[in-house]
Amino acid sequence: MNQLLTVFNSSTIFSKIDLRGAYNLLRIKEGDEHLTAFRAKYGSYEYFVMPFGLNNSPASFQNLVNDIFADFLDIFVVVYLDDIMVFSSSEKEHVKHVASVLQRLRDNNLFAKASKCVFHASSVEYLGYVVSSEGLKMDS
Repeated sequence: MNQLLTVFNSSTIFSKIDLRGAYNLLRIKEGDEHLTAFRAKYGSYEYFVMPFGLNNSPASFQNLVNDIFADFLDIFVVVYLDDIMVFSSSEKEHVKHVASVLQRLRDNNLFAKASKCVFHASSVEYLGYVVSSEGLKMDS
């Protein structure tokens, strides 16, 4: 988290976007579905998308979002799994940044959970911290 202090350095406006169904958006590699097989009362089943709980689910999803936002990371976006933080130093700049992030999500068929998102705020809760122009504080 200390490295985020330098990333958020001159930022005064923040948005937080929470993705919906994070791991379930990752398709299992075709031909590898049998590796996710499980047996239930009425038969055997295989996942076609990444289920929550597989060892590599978090790393695979983090890799996906890092690839999607590679050219935005630490410039105006920080991403940890399904939590996206957009930060800017002006309202005008922030509108462009948020629009770019939302477009990138749309282009990659990722969707936000609106009830957990916060847009254009002077401070937001992110990963157990309150982020504002004053820096990071522990969320109480």
